[in-house]
Amino acid sequence: MNRATLLFLLGMLAVPHEHAAAQTAPSRLVPFRQGARWGYADHTRRLVLPVRYDEAGPFTGEIAWVRQGSLYGYIDGGGNPVTPVQYSRASTFRRGRATVELNGETFDIDLSGHRLTEPAPPEPEIEPLEHGDLVRKNGKVGFRFTVGTTSVPAEYDEIQENYNGLLFVRQGAKWGVINSKGKLIQPVTYDAIRMEGNRVFPAVQREGLWGYLDEEGNTLTELRYRQADPFLGDIARVITANGQPGYIDANGQEFFE
Repeated sequence: MNRATLLFLLGMLAVPHEHAAAQTAPSRLVPFRQGARWGYADHTRRLVLPVRYDEAGPFTGEIAWVRQGSLYGYIDGGGNPVTPVQYSRASTFRRGRATVELNGETFDIDLSGHRLTEPAPPEPEIEPLEHGDLVRKNGKVGFRFTVGTTSVPAEYDEIQENYNGLLFVRQGAKWGVINSKGKLIQPVTYDAIRMEGNRVFPAVQREGLWGYLDEEGNTLTELRYRQADPFLGDIARVITANGQPGYIDANGQEFFE
């Protein structure tokens, strides 16, 4: 299964059908930071919307939040305003709605910028895809894959499954990664592995710095970020070691300079 298909299928699990395409389609434009100012670039890093914002958020459903001074507003993919720059807080759109704050009041708006009066629907429950069964022996856990004869010996303290067949294994306080063939592809040296978001690109941490793995468990980026947020579609927000925000794409390419 290729990366684009996997991103789409995971998005279909995570959001209602009517918003799935908007939430999970590859981002046409990526927030791009030059110094302290922000614009938007395509995936070749070619600037498409000029660098004129004090901060910029990711596009979902062809709408993104931007900040000018201390206030936020929303623009479309052509850089045209969807709302005035008037909110003291503004979130990224998710499942067709975003939360904003105006004059001390917090409420949700729709993709047209209109205020919503009905409450947000409950979060959908996501059932993990199971690729096998845990095997317990002498206080340790292993894993037996459903397909084939591959198994992982019961020598770990914890095992968690990922959607695309990876196993995250813990020995003591350290984590590593095993693939669907039972091979240890990332040594048990990480202090943390985080799987929020679309669960395709796990974030890993060691000695206070974060990086990402790709969908096969290989290194996507080196451990060089102070903060690594979950991927939204095919981009993720990071904080560099010197405290500057920026975005990367699913190839690990950085969109800041």
